[in-house]
Amino acid sequence: MPELILGPMLRHVGTRSATVWVETDRPCTVRVADASAHTFTVAGHHYALVPVTGLEPGTSTPYEVSLDDETVWPVPGFPPSRIRTFPEGGDPRFLMLFGSCRMPDTDDPAEQRKMGTDALAAYARRMFDEDEREWPDSLLLVGDQVYADDTSKATREWIARRRDLKQAPGHEVTDFEEYTRLYHESWSAPLFRWLTSTVPTSMIFDDHDVRDDWNTSQTWRDEMAATDWWQDRERGALATYWIYQHIGNLAPAELAEEEIYDKVLAVGRDGDAAEVLRDFADRATKEVNGRKGTRWSYRRDFGNVRLLVIDTRSGRILSGGARSMVSDSEFEWIEQHADGNYDHLLIGSSLPWLMPHAISHIQSMNEVACRRPGWRGRLAEKFRQASDLEHWPAFRASSDRLSRLILRIAQGNAATVCVLSGDVHHVYAARASFPEKVNAAVFQLTCSPVHNKVQRVLRPFFTLAWWKPLAAVFRWLMLRSPHIDPMPVDWAKVSGPYFGNAIAALRTNGRHAEMVVERAEGGRDAPRLEPLTTVVLTASED
Repeated sequence: MPELILGPMLRHVGTRSATVWVETDRPCTVRVADASAHTFTVAGHHYALVPVTGLEPGTSTPYEVSLDDETVWPVPGFPPSRIRTFPEGGDPRFLMLFGSCRMPDTDDPAEQRKMGTDALAAYARRMFDEDEREWPDSLLLVGDQVYADDTSKATREWIARRRDLKQAPGHEVTDFEEYTRLYHESWSAPLFRWLTSTVPTSMIFDDHDVRDDWNTSQTWRDEMAATDWWQDRERGALATYWIYQHIGNLAPAELAEEEIYDKVLAVGRDGDAAEVLRDFADRATKEVNGRKGTRWSYRRDFGNVRLLVIDTRSGRILSGGARSMVSDSEFEWIEQHADGNYDHLLIGSSLPWLMPHAISHIQSMNEVACRRPGWRGRLAEKFRQASDLEHWPAFRASSDRLSRLILRIAQGNAATVCVLSGDVHHVYAARASFPEKVNAAVFQLTCSPVHNKVQRVLRPFFTLAWWKPLAAVFRWLMLRSPHIDPMPVDWAKVSGPYFGNAIAALRTNGRHAEMVVERAEGGRDAPRLEPLTTVVLTASED
């Protein structure tokens, strides 16, 4: 009898359709509600993304999952998983959870203490006692779903049974098979599994999904390419990302136009599509005429709320002296899809657009310093890599272009424009201001980590980075350079920084919006959420 390894994970949900992702231990037919799909196979692993159609708008439907007609989900002790479609025209009330940086659950006491309480587990536990009308409508995971370079004790022991850890890259993962282990470990936690079976989940990667500082610079890429393990590592990262994360981000109509998906289904039903994804991953990493081989950015619409998720890692252009967060063609796609009829634009970016001022100014200066010839440029590059200077301000041309896009949208009819981010291991909200008049409230909202709390010794440095006198010093130094223009946007922190594991909830009601952040406490056995901060994004409900 086939067994369910991972899932069901509810991914794209619309007004009349949904997709449900699963991994099984052998080829089989997967049935969800009245829909079914046969698994496809990649490197001996078996997956299905089941499109469920014919649903009624604005309804809540409990569902089961069966493999070859044997029911395997739900499991005892958990409420039924449900598909909740959106009403035609949308609901004025909308609730999206977001956060980043989630280490796996662990049985090791020392690792448990280090990681703290999983905020998503705490949220799931609370949902058991809530009316489903209070449940989130969407979950956005903005990076670091797995940690390929910081593996758990259990995974290190598992890797040691496959190969010699004394050989590079040591305890880090090296290939597709080891990546599947990371997803199995991270996504098997019962509360996380139930939560994502009921709340539609969107995702994007960040650096630790591949390796710390992934695509920081061309120098970094050259250093990685010189190793004998990096190509298989990046290939495995992108192939598994495509399976476990990317395809679920797409609507059924987009899946129908996904050429690689068609090829995988065609080969992987009766054969093995590993070679298809291997070639795809290789093309996805290459730059050709200032472009990358694939676009991971995507768009979702939830009534009067638009979510536009930007790939800030894989799409970077670094070679030939160019340096941009995404290619010109992808930025044009982003600008095109930012236009529309909505009240709230949410820009998902794993990396914050607006950071602590001192850090932002340092990154802008460092980008210029790295261009200098000789030892000065090499020293600046070493500082860039050692200090993680690779956020939006370190790609000033791209950052300024994003600022201009946000300004244009904010001068229109939207009520809010919010950039939702993670990565930096603290929680904060900053309000942006522009020299020109805007009609929308513009915010940087950052929530990190979900389950990987920062060490206490580092917290004073994050706090100091927001100190206004320090920011003024670095701004003065930055503007002394003839190669750095003043930033086209200013911003002020309105909440934070807060530390510990947390989850953010963005709530809208018509044109009103607010962010509520809660911190996870209570440990693995009794996870709970405690209020941390509420940030009102609009002055009043229209």
